[in-house]
Amino acid sequence: MPHRIRTGPDTTPAGALLEAGLQQIVGYQLAQAAITTSEVFERQVGEALGLRRVEYTLLMLIGQNPACSSVRLARALDVTAPNITMWIDKLVQRGWVQRAQSATDRRTNRLLLTDAGSALAREATQRLLAGEAEQLAALSAAERAILLELLHKVALCRSGVERG
Repeated sequence: MPHRIRTGPDTTPAGALLEAGLQQIVGYQLAQAAITTSEVFERQVGEALGLRRVEYTLLMLIGQNPACSSVRLARALDVTAPNITMWIDKLVQRGWVQRAQSATDRRTNRLLLTDAGSALAREATQRLLAGEAEQLAALSAAERAILLELLHKVALCRSGVERG
């Protein structure tokens, strides 16, 4: 006798597994939603522009925080200093980021986007916004705004996050 696959509101979006016990777990729902947004990123930016998520994130953070340090980036992304240095090195090698010595502390490098880095960040953002709008068309503009606000609030719950 073949096993019958159940579908409905208490099953996973793919694979039709029962997930009722997980539906109230924020981390699980975030992970499921990340599958959707990861697909959008890969299609719109990864494959199209040859850019990884961490590279895009760094480009955007550096672009919006001119002259920031790698220490601040590492803290923001919760990664080690050697890890962030490796990623910054790659961005510098690709011509998207440049290092400039701090005028106030010669031990510190400040990071800036090159013109190519700025253009790439703009194009990637436009592609992501369009891809997400298409993929998440089931959400109204108000629902999308609420989702973004709530996700930001969840991120602010991170241990050690400075508030204010």
